[in-house]
Amino acid sequence: MKSIKEITDLKGKRVLVRFDFNVPIQNGKVVDDFRIKKAIPTIEYLHKKGAIIVILSHLGESGHDSLAPVATRLKKYIPTLKFVTTSIFSDITEDTVKAAKKGDIFMLENVRKESGEKNNSPSFARALSRYGEIFVNDAFSVSHRPHASIIGITKYLPGYAGLQLMDEVKHLSEAFNPKHPFLFILGGAKFSTKMPLVKKFLRNADNVFISGALANDFFKAKGYEVGKSLVEEGNFHIASLLKHKNLLLPKDVRVVNGKKSRFVKADYVDKDEAIVDSGPETIAVMADLIKKSKFVLWNGPLGKYENGFGGATEELLKLISKTDCYSVIGGGDTVAIISKLKLENKLGFVSTGGGATLDFLAKGTLPGIKVLK
Repeated sequence: MKSIKEITDLKGKRVLVRFDFNVPIQNGKVVDDFRIKKAIPTIEYLHKKGAIIVILSHLGESGHDSLAPVATRLKKYIPTLKFVTTSIFSDITEDTVKAAKKGDIFMLENVRKESGEKNNSPSFARALSRYGEIFVNDAFSVSHRPHASIIGITKYLPGYAGLQLMDEVKHLSEAFNPKHPFLFILGGAKFSTKMPLVKKFLRNADNVFISGALANDFFKAKGYEVGKSLVEEGNFHIASLLKHKNLLLPKDVRVVNGKKSRFVKADYVDKDEAIVDSGPETIAVMADLIKKSKFVLWNGPLGKYENGFGGATEELLKLISKTDCYSVIGGGDTVAIISKLKLENKLGFVSTGGGATLDFLAKGTLPGIKVLK
């Protein structure tokens, strides 16, 4: 990739920067600003070089949400930020950008409010490009999407990678030539999307620990009772994966039945119970493995964090933060727990990506990265 550090002259140049500020909002306020903070180094770098910065981002899938709460939070770090509240192609927005001076920093409204964004419309991408002379992608977490503000725009402007995007590629690439012993932890759900990673790292890692809802699919394949636990329908040929000696599953789990909760061996779940987290015996085994590992790659929580079952994930994160092993950790819910525990600076590298992280680890690149060469 071409980095923004390769641009020789930024003074007075209009730089269109794509960030991913798709952050959780509650009651009109940002709940977790991890992704926003990760954008600051690129903004500050461009500002010091005298660029005019025009920020693009999205919020939500539908495009109905305003970026106003994000702008309010970003102003805490970048006080000179100006948020253009009108639609992207309104006369006010166009006049504001045209009148910009060296050092100005603007953020435009939610790019997904425009239908051409997700469709990767050439006319939309061309119209967007008029706001800049240079394009910078610093939105790793959405770089797996073939959208206009990620891919299409590079046909009309020279494209460069921002500092966070460069960091993501550098640290996630550690997984392709890791130090050993190498421990891979994979949680969350949607086994069908994570199957390539499981197969890949069963070949490359010393130990692969499968947890979260993914483990339920393995339990079912082993003939265990999984009760009302979340499982994914389909034939994933899990039986062949179970033959790998480096594959690890939770030894015990937390189950719930209504308001009742208990810890049981993984093969002692009742028909009216649902698995919601890993148990203490599993954490003890993982603690020992982590102490022996030199590299830990982790994506996805060990339990149903969104329903309040983040206990095992929290314990494991704390354990990793106290060891000397190098860790690379990603996944939306996992990162939310890291932010909650304030462990961002006590772990090796925390990725901003969810699906993008998984895709990059599986394929070694992303559509939004390919176009920056």
